[in-house]
Amino acid sequence: MPLPKPSPNETVVITGASSGIGVELAKNLAERGYNLTLVARRIDRLEALASELKAAKGIEARAIATDLADATARVGLVAELEQGPAVVGLCNNAGFGIFGRLDRNDPEAELEMVEVNIVAVHDLTVRLLPGMVERGAGAVLNTASTAGFQPMPGLATYSASKAFVLTFSEALSADLSNTGVSCTALCPGPVRTEFSEVAGSAGLEDSMPSFTVVEASEVARQAVDGMLKGSRTVIPGIANRATAIGGRLAPRSLVLPIAARFTKR
Repeated sequence: MPLPKPSPNETVVITGASSGIGVELAKNLAERGYNLTLVARRIDRLEALASELKAAKGIEARAIATDLADATARVGLVAELEQGPAVVGLCNNAGFGIFGRLDRNDPEAELEMVEVNIVAVHDLTVRLLPGMVERGAGAVLNTASTAGFQPMPGLATYSASKAFVLTFSEALSADLSNTGVSCTALCPGPVRTEFSEVAGSAGLEDSMPSFTVVEASEVARQAVDGMLKGSRTVIPGIANRATAIGGRLAPRSLVLPIAARFTKR
């Protein structure tokens, strides 16, 4: 089932809402009349976005500063959400990547990536999904990546984390059949956001063929359309859909060298 129509007593939660795709998801959902709960670490950005959307779109938006890498903070977030409007939508969008060979990367940063990209997605879904199923309405959107369709040398942990998000979401989509709740995996390719700068590869998108790069606003539009339709998977961009199919079907002996050349570049 798709994301239900907006209601004054319900909210859509967006993690990673302080930048990039998260900001655009918030704008797109607000444009369609949904009340929002914006979650990230940078409270100043969240509050500015919440104020902007309330003034421009007439929706309710609140900001909750949370470090999703912290298990205790996630418990606190869920407790706060349970005291507010019913959660009818959950966009698990927070995540980051680190370029480089695993033995040369910061171990703490690698562990934090697993905590945010995998554990937090699983944690929030496990805790918030039962309420949606009980009410018989809701939609989960999990931001994966085209990197999740194949292993990527130089992005070993990141691609593995997105493979988890992808397969978790696809299986959950099937499990939720006939419950009134849907689960959609969003799998963007290259997008002009802060991702590359954080990952240590600033300017990556500018080096990619233009037809492979999809703007964050378009990614968000297709993602919300997917939530409204109850789609299992959304892959913005024809070139990225072709890449995803190739990543799944091509032999690893062919995929791995190609992926390694991409990340080294």
